Amino acid sequence: MKKKTLQVIFLLALIVGTILIIRQQHSTPYQKNSGMIFGTVYNVAYQSSDDLQKEIEEELKKVDGEFSMFNQESTVARINRGENPQLSEMFKEVFKKAKEIWTATDGAFDPTVAPLVNAWGFGFKQGAMPTRQQVDSLRRYVGFKDVELGRYNGKTLDFAAIAKGYGSDVIARLLRKKGIENFMVEIGGEVVTQGINKERLPWKIGVVKPTDDSLNTGGELQTVLNVTNKAMATSGNYRNFYYKGGKKYAHTIDPATGYPVQHSLLSATVLADDCATADAYATAFMVMGMERAQKVLEKHPEILVYFIYSDNKGELKTWHSPKLSTDS
Repeated sequence: MKKKTLQVIFLLALIVGTILIIRQQHSTPYQKNSGMIFGTVYNVAYQSSDDLQKEIEEELKKVDGEFSMFNQESTVARINRGENPQLSEMFKEVFKKAKEIWTATDGAFDPTVAPLVNAWGFGFKQGAMPTRQQVDSLRRYVGFKDVELGRYNGKTLDFAAIAKGYGSDVIARLLRKKGIENFMVEIGGEVVTQGINKERLPWKIGVVKPTDDSLNTGGELQTVLNVTNKAMATSGNYRNFYYKGGKKYAHTIDPATGYPVQHSLLSATVLADDCATADAYATAFMVMGMERAQKVLEKHPEILVYFIYSDNKGELKTWHSPKLSTDS
């Protein structure tokens, strides 16, 4: 009899505790913070009684202080000037992640490609594309293979294609450390989600339909992805391109050739467990094109993708991982 009484008391306590937790979850408000970082906009929504914007921006400034190409005192800027600064755990983490994805993508993701990107970008803006000789000359300064932590060889490092995603990861870690279970972090389109949104529903993130609109004023959605407890990043050529001699050139440069990529893939959206990984793979897949990207995906089933490409008739088509949940 005593045992049954204890079981009833335990069950009642469990029920009451569950009710209190549910009530607290419903009554706790969602905070929304936004601002500028890394030259783009950040947005953070999270369920908490406290406004954490000050702490969020402090964390973002740490990332900026490591990887910003515009902050002359950042670690990467100092390395590019030939200095040998003491490396933080944050810098080491991103460098190792970059090396891992450089290896997995056979060099398609390469943080040393900046000289070629700049040459093509400036060339189009000034009306004079780089010559074959100039491209070949610059390629000598591109290649992540022989760059190691603490041992640099004059190559320019640029982690822009992974830093925004990593910044989103850093804020997600901060929120988890605070015990926050429901949130969405977005920096320049690179997203991390957990739990549910204000409407008590799973987080859903739209993928913009590619158009020849470099300003992206339309903003029409191609699809909406169910992104719960995942990170998501999108890379595309449709927002940044040039026309020269009647030919369209993408802003994505293939480190292997030194030239803008020429393939049918217009947009690569990647879902992964962390946003730095999603960010870097999205860039790599835009370099590789669909066929090469799909071969990489065969070896990495943990990565999910949503590709938008142009078929032989110039019509938009899509392909996505079978496990990916979409609203289209």
